[in-house]
Amino acid sequence: MKKEMELIIAIVNSGYADDAMKAARSAGARGGTILNARGAGVEAQDRFYGVTIQSEKEMVLLVVEKEHKAAIMKAVCEKTGLKQEGRGIIFSLPVEDAVGMAPEKPAP
Repeated sequence: MKKEMELIIAIVNSGYADDAMKAARSAGARGGTILNARGAGVEAQDRFYGVTIQSEKEMVLLVVEKEHKAAIMKAVCEKTGLKQEGRGIIFSLPVEDAVGMAPEKPAP
């Protein structure tokens, strides 16, 4: 039987990707990918609000079983402060097919 999978994408301020990954693993993720990124359009916000907004970002990509998605997203939000404005964003997309995923380890 084919399991339903989701891609979770968390975009966090630079320096928070390891925290996001640890939180995701504690909630059921088996692994992920971390990419360096840079925010766009931040200059206009910075002048308008008068607050320094960090433009360097990190993206955490996680392909997870759909049944674990909510718990993983909640754990990442709590660990990285994503519920606070300007800290980043997390969202998910359905995955139709995936090749190359590590097989699940059998239960002892």
